[in-house]
Amino acid sequence: MKILVIGGSVFLGRAVVEEALRRGHEVTTFNRGRSGTDLPGVEAVRGDREVTDDLRRLAGGRQWDAVIDVCGFVPRVVLEAVRTLSGHAPHYTFISSISAYPDWPDKSEVNETFPTHECPPDADAEFGDYGVLKAGCERAVEQHFDGGALVIQPGLILGPHENVGRLPWWLTRISEGGRVLAPGDPSLPMQLIDARDIAAFTLDQAAKGTTGHYMTGGVPGNTTYGGWLNDCVEVTGSDAELVWADDEFLVDQGVQPWTELPLWYPEADRLGVWTHSSAKAVAAGLTCRPVRETVRDTWEWLKGIPEEQRTFGSVRLSHGIDPDKEARILATWDARS
Repeated sequence: MKILVIGGSVFLGRAVVEEALRRGHEVTTFNRGRSGTDLPGVEAVRGDREVTDDLRRLAGGRQWDAVIDVCGFVPRVVLEAVRTLSGHAPHYTFISSISAYPDWPDKSEVNETFPTHECPPDADAEFGDYGVLKAGCERAVEQHFDGGALVIQPGLILGPHENVGRLPWWLTRISEGGRVLAPGDPSLPMQLIDARDIAAFTLDQAAKGTTGHYMTGGVPGNTTYGGWLNDCVEVTGSDAELVWADDEFLVDQGVQPWTELPLWYPEADRLGVWTHSSAKAVAAGLTCRPVRETVRDTWEWLKGIPEEQRTFGSVRLSHGIDPDKEARILATWDARS
C-alpha cells in the first residue's frame, strides 16, 4: 500500500512506520521534524498540520491507499486535515485513546458500546481535557472524512522508544539497584500493550478497509504489578530489592498516583483502570506479545541512551519519585514495620 502517516517519528507513530516499511509498504510521513527523526526509507514531507497551506502542499498531486493519523489532539485541527485529505485516500485511521470514554477508569469493563465524551468535531483546545478532545477528534474523522473511518483506542502503551517515560523510569530506577519503593499489591492484575502490536493491528485493519471503533488495551490480566516490576529487575540484571508498601501508607506519605510511581493507582481509584475490554479487537486479529518481551526490548533500547540524557515525560508531566523522598518513605515504612 501507499500510506500517509501524520506524525510517524515518535513512539507509536514510529512503530507504525517501522512495521509498514517492514511489510514493504510505501510510506509518506508528514510532521514538523522537531519531535523525532524519520526512519530511513520514507518520503518525509515537512509541515505543520495546523497550517492550511502546509496541508494543501502535502495533498497536492498525491494519492494514498490509507491515512494513519497518530498525532491528532485538537478536533478543529484534525477536522482541517480530514477535509483537506478527503479524496486523496479511501481510508482514514485515527489513533485516539481509551480516555475518550468518560466512564474510564471509574467503571469496570468499559468497551466500545459505552458513550464517548461530548465534544463537537470543530472544538478548539480550550473545550476540554485530553480525553474530551480525543472524542471530538474521533467525530471529526467519522463525520467528515469522505471514505472509510477507523478509530483505534489504545489503553496503556509500552515499548521501545517510549517517550511518555513510565517504563523507562522504572527500568532506570531498578537498574540502579538497592531498595526500591514498590506500590500497592504485587498481585494486582494489569493490562498492558506494546506499541508494536497496536501498529501491526492498525496496518492489518487499514489494509482491509475496516471501519468503526476498536479498543486496543491488551489482554486483561496479561501481567501483574509484581510481575512486570520483577521483569524489570531480571532484564536489567539488577540487585534491586522491591519493597512493597500498601496503598493507604503511600497516600498518607503524599505519593502522587500514576506519576511519582508510574502506573500505580490506589485501590479505591482504580476500579476500571485494568479491566477495559479488547475483546472486539482480539476477535478481529489483535495479538499481544508477552509483557516480559516488551520490558526486555525496551531495556535494550534504553540502555543505549546515557542515563543523564534519558527523559521521563515532559516539562508538563514528568514521571518518577525524587530519590530523597523515596528514601524518607522507605525509612518511615521500615520504622512502621
